[in-house]
Amino acid sequence: MADIIRFTNGYLAQPDGTAVRGDLYINSRTGKIVSGQDSFFTDRLNPEQTIDVQGQIVSPGLIDVQINGAYGIDFSELDDSEPGENRYVAGLEHVCKRIVETGTTALVPTIITQKEALYAKLLRLLGPRSKEGSAHILGYHAEGPFLHPERRGMHTETLLLQATDTPPIKSFEKVYGEGLDQDGVKMITAAPDVKGVMECVEPLTKRGVTFSIGHSDADLEQAQEAVHNGARMITHLFNAMPPIHHRDPGVIGLLGNPDPRPYYGIIVDGLHSHPNTVRIAYGAAPDRCILVTDAQWILDPTLPDGLHEWRPGFSFRKEGLRVVLDGTNTLAGSAIPFYMCVDNLSKWASITIPQALVCATYHPAQMLGGRIAETKGQLKEGFDADLCIFGWDGKVKSTWVMGKEAFRAPELSKGGVMAPVNGHA
Repeated sequence: MADIIRFTNGYLAQPDGTAVRGDLYINSRTGKIVSGQDSFFTDRLNPEQTIDVQGQIVSPGLIDVQINGAYGIDFSELDDSEPGENRYVAGLEHVCKRIVETGTTALVPTIITQKEALYAKLLRLLGPRSKEGSAHILGYHAEGPFLHPERRGMHTETLLLQATDTPPIKSFEKVYGEGLDQDGVKMITAAPDVKGVMECVEPLTKRGVTFSIGHSDADLEQAQEAVHNGARMITHLFNAMPPIHHRDPGVIGLLGNPDPRPYYGIIVDGLHSHPNTVRIAYGAAPDRCILVTDAQWILDPTLPDGLHEWRPGFSFRKEGLRVVLDGTNTLAGSAIPFYMCVDNLSKWASITIPQALVCATYHPAQMLGGRIAETKGQLKEGFDADLCIFGWDGKVKSTWVMGKEAFRAPELSKGGVMAPVNGHA
């Protein structure tokens, strides 16, 4: 049957964390998952191609909702001349072309606190875009500038703002401009304890913004009020927030909240959070865990350790997966490939790879909601054929975007997993 590809002899990762042995059918022309019943049994036609997965895991592609850059590209850096904008878009496309190596098929580029005038130009370039053989850009994640100065991390304090206009939502409109109404994912990390921000949570969510609590000094009551007003996410749990206290657990205490309980992003690199802390968080709220990389432009397996210039007067020091602002111990994002976060969560929380994959596929899609939840994050008929073939060793064997293979691990180029039964692989 023209355009139909069948994956056989594999385990299909499910939203409940199980993996069911079965076949998956996709249409390489439409880029969608299709019904095996309709495509094979009812029509009695052979697929154009059948691929033997040889007992590995067929998973939805990974979705990273917090990534600052990769492969030498910083999503927050823009020369706002016309050539500069063209270079910026080319940089986005470069990252999307390479990031499939990590199993990532969709990402939400994250921009950190910037000069107010730069947001309108950046956000305009961060609308949804897709290119064949590359990961999808779903929209933007603006981390700042409405952050608490005591929890700013690597964000520049002089650029932080409060929502002091009347009404406060005007402050957000000034910064993000038309970005609050554009298509695609619109995700904003802000601190509800900063002046005027709490009053903006509900009007922002009504405009389709995913509000995430982060870089905040809020107590539990303030955090609960933000969730009641519509906040759906916590940005990089444990980082840039008060440590948990038994009498006031703060933002972290939301993990013990009854419904509604927000999702929480967590960087599982062993540096931002201790493996035991990861285990505690997952044990408290496994149904709300979302893996994120928080990767910087320094994410590149070919980049050597050492000092790397970032911006005038600032440099990163890379030590394996550890990235800090030079001269400090301040973590400046990570250099971890996404698939390693999945493997680490599996090991540290003592769960299976399919259970960990839920936190990088189904959960981020459900958290973003809308069209994303209806097309991505599940191996379901009618959903996008964005797939990742995972080994039980936690490594990426192959990545597919919209029904076409975009990456294959070098060791498979001479055969092995993903062997064709008929046609070609």
